[in-house]
Amino acid sequence: MDWIAVLLFAVLAICVLLIIITLASLPKLGDERTNSIRMKAQSYAFTVVIGMLLIEIIESVYLTFWTDTSYDGIDPVPFLVVISVIYLLALLLLKKKYGG
Repeated sequence: MDWIAVLLFAVLAICVLLIIITLASLPKLGDERTNSIRMKAQSYAFTVVIGMLLIEIIESVYLTFWTDTSYDGIDPVPFLVVISVIYLLALLLLKKKYGG
């Protein structure tokens, strides 16, 4: 593995740890607020996932039909890092907004 992959795995591990810590602190807020915060954060992350996948589809169609290059696909590690960062930021911002 090269150093970029190791760095991406480290960032992903840190994001997962921070998400777990944030989710562990949510039950103190109460059931309705906790569920609302989680659902909104998941919907924001899902929107980003759909947007990124649509961009990848457009890129693959463009590269396949209008250029001579081939499409390599999505690199999964940066994709997971981006999604986990978006989810973490949404959780933190919504917890600050609705957490009191």
